[in-house]
Amino acid sequence: MTTIFEALREDHDKQRTLIDLVVKTEGSSDGRKELFDQLKDALTAHAGAEERYFYVPLMEHDLTQEHARHSVSEHKELDDFIEQLEEYDMSGPQWIQTAKELEHRLLHHLEEEEVEVFPLAGKALSDDEKNSLAEEYRSDMERRDSQ
Repeated sequence: MTTIFEALREDHDKQRTLIDLVVKTEGSSDGRKELFDQLKDALTAHAGAEERYFYVPLMEHDLTQEHARHSVSEHKELDDFIEQLEEYDMSGPQWIQTAKELEHRLLHHLEEEEVEVFPLAGKALSDDEKNSLAEEYRSDMERRDSQ
């Protein structure tokens, strides 16, 4: 059975791939727009489901509460980068510079979750919770993808 950590890591890997592809694009191309839209949708869906089915339960434990709050605040920072990118001309130098800043922040965030938060969450959550949260998370992600 899949745990919440495995489910989240799968989505993290997709996000790593998408941001890598986005920063390799050039100019205001259809490819850049399509990849950026995919990244934006992936980040939005993931943050919403992760907050609900991972961070809300972690906020109930003293061991993980501070880390959970920090990670949720980083989701807001990532949203801010997405909003900036939506306002910029995709062919301008500001766009790719901001995309690279987003890449740096996103990769930091994902690594921090996997290296710092996951081990603590592993101690705070029971095996049943790890499995049931994964099911709920995946179900929510499927619902978001179909909208």
